[in-house]
Amino acid sequence: MQRTSYSSRLILGLSLSLATALPMMGQDAGAATAAASPSAQASTPSPAKSQTPEGAPAAAVPASASAAEAAPVKVENRFEPVVSLEHPVASPGFSFEDARRAPIFGTPAYFERALGRHEVKVEIQPTRGFEDYVVDKKLRLTLPSYLDLVLANNTGIALQKVLLETPKNAIQRAMAFLDPTVNTNFRATRSETPATSQLEGAGVVSTLTQPSSLNYQQTFLSGTQVTVGTNVNRTSSNNQFLTFNPGLNTSFQVDVTQPLLRGRGTAVNRLPILIARNALKTNEFQFENQVTQLLSQAETAYWDYLEARENLRVQEAALNLRDASLKRAQRELELGAIPELDIFQPQADFAQAQVNLTQARFRLARTEDNLRQQMGIDLNPTMRALPIEFTDTIAPPSGAETIDREAMVEQALHSRPDLLAQRQQLLGNEYSLRSASNAMRPNLSLNLRYSGAGRGGDFLDRDTGQIARQIGLWSAYGDSLAFNFPTYSFALQLQLPLRDRRAAADYADSLVQKKSTMLQIRQLEQSVRLDVLNAINNLDASKESVRLASIARDFAQKRLEAEQKKYDLGTTTLFFLQSAQTDLITADQRVVTERINYNRNRLNMLRLTGTLLNERGVVLR
Repeated sequence: MQRTSYSSRLILGLSLSLATALPMMGQDAGAATAAASPSAQASTPSPAKSQTPEGAPAAAVPASASAAEAAPVKVENRFEPVVSLEHPVASPGFSFEDARRAPIFGTPAYFERALGRHEVKVEIQPTRGFEDYVVDKKLRLTLPSYLDLVLANNTGIALQKVLLETPKNAIQRAMAFLDPTVNTNFRATRSETPATSQLEGAGVVSTLTQPSSLNYQQTFLSGTQVTVGTNVNRTSSNNQFLTFNPGLNTSFQVDVTQPLLRGRGTAVNRLPILIARNALKTNEFQFENQVTQLLSQAETAYWDYLEARENLRVQEAALNLRDASLKRAQRELELGAIPELDIFQPQADFAQAQVNLTQARFRLARTEDNLRQQMGIDLNPTMRALPIEFTDTIAPPSGAETIDREAMVEQALHSRPDLLAQRQQLLGNEYSLRSASNAMRPNLSLNLRYSGAGRGGDFLDRDTGQIARQIGLWSAYGDSLAFNFPTYSFALQLQLPLRDRRAAADYADSLVQKKSTMLQIRQLEQSVRLDVLNAINNLDASKESVRLASIARDFAQKRLEAEQKKYDLGTTTLFFLQSAQTDLITADQRVVTERINYNRNRLNMLRLTGTLLNERGVVLR
């Protein structure tokens, strides 16, 4: 009965000790969080967007005279990226923020996470937003609405957004060393050994040992590690010479370890967190660059479609022109106005016009399929077959716009996301260099320990063998907490490598990485400058080509009219009339091609200067 009573009290004491330590854990965890919060707020990466320093000259972005000047597209970098759609889909049943959240012990969320069943159904959200643009069983779009659907449903953009969550997880992983831990242990051991001496108090010594421990450990940003622990050991035996039987040995100790060289101070221990946050910022710039590339590809597909559509219109007009010419030639042949051999040229031209029209139709179909993939409508079985109709027209470029070449280069140097990512990486190299420098220091640490002991149990009178007095668990534990029987210790531990090649090599690698990043930035700045200047030259050349192609088309139209009048008067042959028709068709195609090339070159210039997202009204958050 006494053993049962002591076991019950022992378990109750451990429970109460655990209950006493848990509030301390919560307070320390809160303190650690509070200590990390200012730096976290100060180092929180800003949204990935184009940055232009104050005082920089304003870049002269040429005003578009095409469909790109329509209303901007508003996009947010969230799981529901498009805010302009009227019917967003439901959430997929989880969020990455919830998955990253680490609940504190004692809260319902902690026990649900630790003991519950983790059945998260990961799904890909369906495409949406197309119903808003269906008119007369056609998907009627403009450039802004098309880009709106691309940003909402493009699989490549969605993939890049998901990959951006990994560096966010790395930040939380870097802060894991600040998380407090509690370790508890209980063991019961029964042993029976034959006596080897009469002083052992029994022929067969039977001993029951029940040690238990509870330890709380916390590491702070300064590198200080604090361990608070308590131990209770209950022993009972049939040894008649024991003073306490059953006996209780209790202890309470506080250990503080502080690094003095390597790993000392908040500045050093925050480096892994700063490196993780810098990596997130770098990935945000890379994400912006990827979105820019994907958006440029999508808009290029849009201009390919408009070129194919206008080319089809030109080929239809050419077929009508060839058809009218063939009918006129056939009529003249019937009247005997032309020889029979002259009919073959109009027939051949008409057949070639039919071939060109067929090829133009198939080309338009291919560009439509590309548009469907960019918008993600090919994933929607109920709407993928809808014909696409763009209401935009291809307007000629404005002749009054001027481009400041140096201002555009300066804009690109301040806004290109790939260049900003490299500069951000340079800051990460600096953090890595500091970490490598810290690893070269000797490992010298100071340890302070202060502990108290207590003794309890049934005190036996050796003369009578009866219990003289009882010292309970809490009395013995009170002696430990009051440090009535204290133990002090002071220790210095030094780990001094006589030669540390690994640390020296890591430090040299950090220097190499920083220098290589600086050279990569210089190389990229040179490439950016050259790319922007080439883009401006191509844009100016396209503008001039559009002007000259329009003039050539006007002359081709006048020549055809002149050849038609001459043919009506009988002063020229059918060959020269057919040649004039061919020149007009070629001139029409040239005008379409040059106008499309101008818009492509302008798109390329916006991409190379890092202003495409801003120009299209895309906001990443």
